[in-house]
Amino acid sequence: MIDPSMFDSGIFPLLLLLIITVIVFKIIKSVLEWRHNNKQPILTVNAKVISKRTKSSRKTVKQHHDSIDYYGTFELENGEKIEFLLTRSEFELIAEGEVGKLTYQGTRFNHFH
Repeated sequence: MIDPSMFDSGIFPLLLLLIITVIVFKIIKSVLEWRHNNKQPILTVNAKVISKRTKSSRKTVKQHHDSIDYYGTFELENGEKIEFLLTRSEFELIAEGEVGKLTYQGTRFNHFH
């Protein structure tokens, strides 16, 4: 339950401002990354899948909704390692140690064959 004294003390407006600031920051960051990726060339290179991982997080406490992010790390021919956020189906289609052609644009994973 919300304590009515929060409104009198000015804490509530500060918390609201903080929440709005964080949301706006995340939106701006996402848009800037999307624009940056769109300006990058689409590259296809030989690569090896060197690791896969998942990251689980709880989205809302009331609904008990868990979210799982899927990541794949690829080693390019020049030794550079790049990690991409993948969809679940992309994650399931690749195997550690697999070698193939990686296509990506900036930080955006396109596909791996």
